[in-house]
Amino acid sequence: MGVFGFFNSDEEKRKEEVRTGARAPDRTERQQCWDARDKFYQCLDKHDVIDSLNGDGKKIAEKQCAAENKGFEQNCASAWVTYFKRYRVADHQKKKTLERLQQEGANKMAVEGASDTPGSTRV
Repeated sequence: MGVFGFFNSDEEKRKEEVRTGARAPDRTERQQCWDARDKFYQCLDKHDVIDSLNGDGKKIAEKQCAAENKGFEQNCASAWVTYFKRYRVADHQKKKTLERLQQEGANKMAVEGASDTPGSTRV
């Protein structure tokens, strides 16, 4: 009996392998993950939580979004769950920084690099 011998079906075994990172998710599994992530994010938005990994945000998320978080963790690889939770915080910080810079009068600059088309802008 192997590590995954306690599963009732091949589908459950595969789902656990995807969740642990032992197997790469297919297109359908990725979409299920993204849908579960979006539901979790909607719950966090409803309760004004940005960081569900630390502090008060973690406490609120655990209390108010437990079902959504469970679905998120069941439908995504654990590394993806951590990545998406951290990305949410980083993306929020990026948006706040860009807003602050814009309010301070900063201008967008055209930046050209080896992989850019001439005249393209990066934000």
